[in-house]
Amino acid sequence: MVKDGDPSWKPTFIVKPDGGCQGDGIYLIKDPSDIRLAGTLQSRPAVVQEYICKPLLIDKLKFDIRLYVLLKSLDPLEIYIAKDGLSRFCTEPYQEPNPKNLHHIFMHLTNYSLNIHSGNFVHSDSTSTGSKRTFSSILCRLSSKGVDIKKVWSDIISLVIKTVIALTPELKVFYQSDIPAGRPGPTCFQILGFDILLMKNLKPILLEVNANPSMRIEHEQELSPGVFENVPSLVDEEVKVAVIRDTLRLMDPLKKKRENHFPDIYTDRKHRFPPVSDRMPSSQLPVVRSQQLTKPLAAKEDPSDSEPASASDGNTDPEAHLPSICLKQVFPKYAKQFNYLRLVDRMANLFIRFLGIKGTMKLGPTGFRTFIRNCKLSSSSLSMAAVDILYIDITRRWNSMTLDQRDSGMCLQAFVEAFFYLAQRKFKTLPLHEQVASLIDLCEYHLSLLDEKRLVCGRSGPAGGRPLDSGSPPDATPSAPPVEGHPPSCTNSAPKAAHSRHTLS
Repeated sequence: MVKDGDPSWKPTFIVKPDGGCQGDGIYLIKDPSDIRLAGTLQSRPAVVQEYICKPLLIDKLKFDIRLYVLLKSLDPLEIYIAKDGLSRFCTEPYQEPNPKNLHHIFMHLTNYSLNIHSGNFVHSDSTSTGSKRTFSSILCRLSSKGVDIKKVWSDIISLVIKTVIALTPELKVFYQSDIPAGRPGPTCFQILGFDILLMKNLKPILLEVNANPSMRIEHEQELSPGVFENVPSLVDEEVKVAVIRDTLRLMDPLKKKRENHFPDIYTDRKHRFPPVSDRMPSSQLPVVRSQQLTKPLAAKEDPSDSEPASASDGNTDPEAHLPSICLKQVFPKYAKQFNYLRLVDRMANLFIRFLGIKGTMKLGPTGFRTFIRNCKLSSSSLSMAAVDILYIDITRRWNSMTLDQRDSGMCLQAFVEAFFYLAQRKFKTLPLHEQVASLIDLCEYHLSLLDEKRLVCGRSGPAGGRPLDSGSPPDATPSAPPVEGHPPSCTNSAPKAAHSRHTLS
């Protein structure tokens, strides 16, 4: 369709088979009617993306960036980004795609698992040279050429936050189906691997998000044909050990209780995870690196080089010997700039509230009707019969597209489509974004009133007179509106008082 409107557009497409990893089965095509694509899709679904033809090059080589992102909590949303990452290089000088080089995987694909088999792959003892380097070394090099590094990082942070915000609605639905209700605080976390490409104009482009990124800090090296040895990687250790160590420091729920009893757990790391210098012959280590490693050890062994610790105060910091945290919080730190994007997140809260049965991830017809009634969305122009037809039509269409047929009912995506339809009917004159935001505000407002009435009924008890109808006004004075982006908690447990109130503008 785009080509029909712009005949000069001559894109290249990259095809990534579903469920693949480590570059397996990826190839480039120029024409969507390519016979390989048609044959592949019949047997195995695939993601097809427009190939980025003008990436930033270093040493004439294409590279991508692997950044590690800690999703510490879903509700409230907490996101951390590692301050350093990996830069993985192709091993053949880059040229823009043409029919003659489309099959040159070492030129176009940055996957480490592919390029390590290239004869041009360079294993380096330095973090700033070779076929795998630290991202910080790339930033230093760009900075020396006058690039605004703060702008690059700002754009990357924005990309990460927007991506996680897009992921959280569905993650919340999965989370509530597996995690027991009423447990305080986060009960799980996840380290995500973001693969990012910098374009020639330094704009970051998201390639993909890995839910299970590799944490290996060693690579296989072929000593002789068919004989391999695991060799430590300085670059991997510098980045990945810090990510795992500091994730555990941030997530440890019993940290404060345990610090006073087992301080050695935090300070004695040498025997649990020996550094590369302890696992490599000294002849293989660069002189500068060995000096950097041995000096702190010498200082640690010499008591005179450190301040004496007071045994009487009992307040020795168990993390005093650890480096500073390598994970930087970006959300809720920058929540004000991005909360306007969390509309689907708030829709997911509504969806979860009306699921009814613990463990299910699909909304039944009764739950959908209850949602309509409690939020007062039915009217003379939208009868409950019309609501039932809307539910059946949208649910049937989405269930025909999904591979997961374990549960019958309306999935989150179908609920979002129905919500958009209802918003467009109710607020016809507004732009779509404002239509949806207005309907969310309306729903949250009516539900907060309903929660408050239930609380009043619970306090008055059975002898307190006639139960309040959901349509009658509450006795309590409305509270102040909540902080932007934090709707009232909606659960399937016993009704609770709404801690905040959404009011309509």
